[in-house]
Amino acid sequence: MADAAARAEERVEVVRDDTAGRLALAADFYDAASGRFRQYGHAELSFMRWSAARGVLEPESSDRAGSAWWRSVNAVLLRDKIEAGLLADDGSGVPSSHSVQCWIDFIREPSPTRWYRAHNASIVAGYLKYEDLAEQELKAERFMMNVALLRVIYTHAMLADPRLALGPLAFPGPRLVDPRHRSVKWFLDLARSFPKNLPIVGSVEEVVFAEHALARMLDYGLIAPRLPALYEFAAEQLEEPRLTSLLDDGVPAYVWAHADREVWFIGNTGPHLRAIARVTGVRLRWAPSPYRRRLRKVRDG
Repeated sequence: MADAAARAEERVEVVRDDTAGRLALAADFYDAASGRFRQYGHAELSFMRWSAARGVLEPESSDRAGSAWWRSVNAVLLRDKIEAGLLADDGSGVPSSHSVQCWIDFIREPSPTRWYRAHNASIVAGYLKYEDLAEQELKAERFMMNVALLRVIYTHAMLADPRLALGPLAFPGPRLVDPRHRSVKWFLDLARSFPKNLPIVGSVEEVVFAEHALARMLDYGLIAPRLPALYEFAAEQLEEPRLTSLLDDGVPAYVWAHADREVWFIGNTGPHLRAIARVTGVRLRWAPSPYRRRLRKVRDG
């Protein structure tokens, strides 16, 4: 089916300025094939509903202008799935990208591992394609983009390489993040982590200090100490070597200036986070002392 990519693009174009239409299109994919993989949509659809509530998927021409970056990355995910569905139904044709092939593999033989590989391949492809749009976003929004990326990478590792993600506590990892179970939303839903409105009001420091305690435990106690290994894992799993370039000496660096890298240490305060890291076999990295003193002033008002 030589025109599968074009047909997928046309379907996405129809809902480009229709947030409800995007949600319906995303849900339709999981309802296909007599609902054979309907349960796999829990995390993705929950994230999309949160995105819709924030307004980031709204057209930029509306009274409540959305985000060109969030809309574009979401469109990549929608297009990839639709093209894969068309090619899988037809039984012939060449996928237009590696991420589309990953979705074809999932459709033909659904499994949690194949879902993560396909979903994350599309997300990473969108991140890399639209860096120019990301640069136009506010600093706090770019911080959120990085957190969203490291969360999907971490949940993939919890399923495919639980010892990497949880060390000696690896046993429950795969079940907790199985995309067919609603518990996966605890890890991928950012509603407890960041403000619900667009644009985000306040500095990055203020946003992090307002983050829910459990979310900070996940981001700083479990994920942050493992970032280099996690990004290498994802680069190999997704066959995308450029992914490792989105770290700067072990901290997130997607459209993030090196001069601002110390911001990523602001949430790793508290002995409980150090204990969580140690129990799971890693150690926290600390910001330089002068920076920690400045952060305490921000936190304490």
